[in-house]
Amino acid sequence: MFEFITGFLEKSGYLGVFALMALENIFPPIPSEMIMPFAGFVVARGELNLVGVLLAGTAGSVAGALPWYYAAKKYGCARLKRLAERHGRWLTIGADEVDKALDAFRRHGRKTVLFGRLVPAVRTLISVPAGLANMSLAQFLLYSGIGSLVWTGLLMAAGFLLENKYTEVAKYVDPVSKLIFGLLLAVYLYRVATYRAPEKAPSQAKEEELR
Repeated sequence: MFEFITGFLEKSGYLGVFALMALENIFPPIPSEMIMPFAGFVVARGELNLVGVLLAGTAGSVAGALPWYYAAKKYGCARLKRLAERHGRWLTIGADEVDKALDAFRRHGRKTVLFGRLVPAVRTLISVPAGLANMSLAQFLLYSGIGSLVWTGLLMAAGFLLENKYTEVAKYVDPVSKLIFGLLLAVYLYRVATYRAPEKAPSQAKEEELR
């Protein structure tokens, strides 16, 4: 996994960093906790520019957050929750998580977007309440951009600073990264296999039939 990701980043360059970080926010095939440290290794080896990778990672992270932001803004809370209920088996967000994210945004305001981008489990979800609350695009880009810049910078710095121990670190990072990827895949497949749609109240079911 270590050699695969670093090799991919060396060949694809800044576009590869951007694409992986964008996908990580939409549907995470590889988490940012693995992407950016590996990108830091590549930078330390002189294959890519530090500022370029930092900007590409940040831009990708923000770009990946926009689909959920626009989906929430366009569909609204009720329609978005119905979408999550219908496709909850495949999506990485459920109807109950929409409610939790919106409640957190209402309690803590715009700073939720800034600090939420620094929390792995919240990074994607935080775009939803921002859209539902009609947070302006300019404010969303500003707060999300700052949070993403800090997050990607910290992760990249970790990989960059460990470059002088490249061989030693690679021996440990490679099996750990494979384990993390395997666990993520297993959790997702388990969720797909065991998903049960929430039971609807009689009034809700009748309302949907009339639509």
